[in-house]
Amino acid sequence: MDDLRGRWAVRGAAVVAAGLTVAAGLGVRAVGGGDAAKYAGDALYTVLLYTLVLLPAPRLRPWPAAAWAAGLSWAVELFQLTGVPDDLARRSTLARLVLGSTFNPPDLLWYLAGAVLAALAHLGVRAACRQIA
Repeated sequence: MDDLRGRWAVRGAAVVAAGLTVAAGLGVRAVGGGDAAKYAGDALYTVLLYTLVLLPAPRLRPWPAAAWAAGLSWAVELFQLTGVPDDLARRSTLARLVLGSTFNPPDLLWYLAGAVLAALAHLGVRAACRQIA
């Protein structure tokens, strides 16, 4: 029973973290501008994917979760080389937010930064929970 409760606790925390990440990303876009806001958005995109990876796999450890999130982010970025996301982005704001539009090599680095930050935060939360228990 404890394991099941723990998995649901991780899922709940992931949902909260996903909401906070979306809010942070939209805030960065609304308030900031230029490259700093763009690259912060890239990192936050991967943080969001990290939280979404934990929903179906709550027992996933931080570094494998980071690898999945970074890999998914890279896949989306590389998909932009096909031109399909750009076409979809012209028709849909949601598609633009989810898939982006054009390939930008520096984005790959910022996705890694977001994955590392998410894993470090996850490690910190796990350590804090162990201290409480």
